Amino acid sequence: MLDPELLERITARRAELDELEEQLAMQLAEVRAERDELAVAEGVLERITGQLAKERASTGPVPGQVAGRAVMLIPHREPGMEEDALPWDYQRIIAAVRQAAGPVMAREVGEVVGVDVSVKAKLEPLRSKLVRLVDRGWLRKLPDGRFTTRL
Repeated sequence: MLDPELLERITARRAELDELEEQLAMQLAEVRAERDELAVAEGVLERITGQLAKERASTGPVPGQVAGRAVMLIPHREPGMEEDALPWDYQRIIAAVRQAAGPVMAREVGEVVGVDVSVKAKLEPLRSKLVRLVDRGWLRKLPDGRFTTRL
């Protein structure tokens, strides 16, 4: 005859294993659901990235409006983007920085591009353009205030 105590232990262990199986099945379902969500998110991200790349490739610098005047916006530098994507005056600024033997101050750039550096009011717009080129990744500004090319 079978031992009732052993039967009770077997029954208790079977109940534990049934409960564990149920928990694991729930975890597996959650993992599969999250994996499916990630696949959808990845597909959306790839589609949006492709659309943005097409938009960026098809559009050059976009003219904007400042104080009722049309101005050219400076694009962020991206891999493979050439300086000719910039307006002519910005191209001259980058060329002046590149021609210098080392990092340069705004005043030195102004002398090369033909700005009257003796008048501070005429130098500040140039300094603003240099900072804009730094912000968009075309130039680098050193802690001492001098500018240099990124590479």
